[in-house]
Amino acid sequence: MTLSLTQALLGGASGSLVGFTLGLVGGGGSILAVPLLVYLVGVPDAHLAIGTSAVAVAANAALGLASHARSGNVRWPCALVFAAAGVGGAFAGAQLGKQIDGQALLAAFAVLMMVVAVLMLRRRDTGQDKTVRLNRGNAPALVGTGLAVGVVSGFFGIGGGFLIVPGLVFATGMPMLQAIGTSLVAVTAFGLTTAGSYAAGGLVDWSLAAVFIGGGVLGSLLGTRAARDLARRRGALTKVFAGLIVAVAIYMLTRSLGLGLVG
Repeated sequence: MTLSLTQALLGGASGSLVGFTLGLVGGGGSILAVPLLVYLVGVPDAHLAIGTSAVAVAANAALGLASHARSGNVRWPCALVFAAAGVGGAFAGAQLGKQIDGQALLAAFAVLMMVVAVLMLRRRDTGQDKTVRLNRGNAPALVGTGLAVGVVSGFFGIGGGFLIVPGLVFATGMPMLQAIGTSLVAVTAFGLTTAGSYAAGGLVDWSLAAVFIGGGVLGSLLGTRAARDLARRRGALTKVFAGLIVAVAIYMLTRSLGLGLVG
């Protein structure tokens, strides 16, 4: 794909938005990245958009991770167990996802997003003062959840943050701000695994990925700062997280079904 000046500018702006959402809610970066690349930047192939977004999201997640780590929001033992369990699942899921029709993949992705949003809204946030540690009680749940999320992450070509955050919360009872920071370890690992699979098939636009990553640097820093502010208001982060997912899911589902009917 030959990148025009307009597409480069739109790619940089999209990267800033993705970086902001990754810093703010851990998830949402890849949820936004794929539709932005397809519908705004104009990437013609859904699989090329998925592969390119996986590279960009992994890089932007690493930036957000560094910022959250400095703030003490990352529970490293839980993160490493979750990520290790999910990497194999992400590779298997990516292999399967490349065999599915692009528009069908986007439509299924949108439905899954809305289910997760509803589950998040039904849960009460117990506050931000609980420190979670890896133990025999939560380790099996972390391994099982990590494996399942990894498969879904690879299948849909996403970093998986919008699934990792609720997965960490449900497996450990982790407060939202800690779950967001901790999730970025797995988002980075899953994104790199998926990106490697798609890159091997020639389904990454490296020029666009570089522009996207560049735009994400500023967005990531701003998003992390906003997350700290929202964490002081109980439940606010959960509502922002779920609202973002629902809005993008409705848009993606409408566009995917519309394209399917026209085509």
